Amino acid sequence: MKRMFAIPFVSALIGGGVVVAVIAAAGDLGGGSQTTVTTVQAAPAAPSNASQITKGLTPHEVYVRDAPGVAFVTSTIVQKSESPFNLFGGESQRQGQATGSGIVISANGTILTNYHVVENAIKVTVSFEKGKAVEAQVVGRDPSNDLAVLKIPTDGLTLHPLTLGDSSAVTVGDPVYAIGNPFDLERTLTTGVISALQRQITAPNGFTIDNVLQTDAPINPGNSGGPLLNAAGQVIGINSQIETGGSGGGSVGIGFAVPINTAKSEIAQLEKGGTVRGAYLGLTSLTIDGSLSALNLPVKQGALVQSVQKGTAAAKAGIRGGSVTSNTENGQIAVGGDIIVAIDGKAVASSEDLANDIAAKKPGDKVTIELRRATGNGNYEKKTVPVTLGSRPNSVPNPSTPEG
Repeated sequence: MKRMFAIPFVSALIGGGVVVAVIAAAGDLGGGSQTTVTTVQAAPAAPSNASQITKGLTPHEVYVRDAPGVAFVTSTIVQKSESPFNLFGGESQRQGQATGSGIVISANGTILTNYHVVENAIKVTVSFEKGKAVEAQVVGRDPSNDLAVLKIPTDGLTLHPLTLGDSSAVTVGDPVYAIGNPFDLERTLTTGVISALQRQITAPNGFTIDNVLQTDAPINPGNSGGPLLNAAGQVIGINSQIETGGSGGGSVGIGFAVPINTAKSEIAQLEKGGTVRGAYLGLTSLTIDGSLSALNLPVKQGALVQSVQKGTAAAKAGIRGGSVTSNTENGQIAVGGDIIVAIDGKAVASSEDLANDIAAKKPGDKVTIELRRATGNGNYEKKTVPVTLGSRPNSVPNPSTPEG
């Protein structure tokens, strides 16, 4: 199985007269990196069992109440590529359209969507059922959490803002509803349940998005940026990615939504404009567990530093990466680096803990990192180092290892 963003994308060579219809991964629209879009499929003929037992609103009631607050987002994108028609080499430009969904969060024209829906767009338009299309401005971006905020003029429009819920209150088995525009089929409802919590997915720029909601509500190309709703009709997530089976690109019942609490924590900043960048330590690490027992490390859990990027907060604090490679059941890893065991007195049990702790901070925040440092002959010393966190770069320097 593979995980993907799935947005319908129709392109044409500019000036070439050739039109090609393709399904493109969101990251491929701009620079060749692989990304993924989330979408929602047509509703089943009858409500699922989960929707029948809900004590909240019925699927129909949720649809009537919330569908007017779901936008149809169209992005005009120009992609540069090597041209096979240019005898002298050089680039050609391919222009096309990618479609997705959006969530009205304010009557003043503020719309929340996925970053990958509008990534590299030269023009973005928003429309509602039987409504005119209006041009939108992308005012705020957070590629690391796959979020973007749009602004549209409200003249002649009656907007229906959706209520934002609390994604931390979600439990496995809760009934959920998704509304979006799969394959350009406007305002489509699907139903399902929360299948799992605290999943991780990869953002368009390679960073990890944490606390992601997994659902079996069918989502397909065109629903990226649309709402995942609870039984009360409140937004608990932004549909973002799907797993696909074999070579296909459709739903197999495993979809992922960015938790709405992640968006709520930065909507105010996104509305002010610019690109939101989280805190950044600047290293890669490996979780210490039983698979590393042959290394005779001084601790049974923690984050073993693999590498440290030059010029980053970690480098400035003197944190060290591994310098010798060793073969383990996980393959070759770097050993001899520092082992991070706590941040600000809170235990770090894994690389994921380290990434989560840093993600909860802001650029410029000062933290205290407790670590174990190899001194030779199998000995380690305890050290505590102060670190002033930097800002995340545009992309992960080494996406193969969890970042901090």
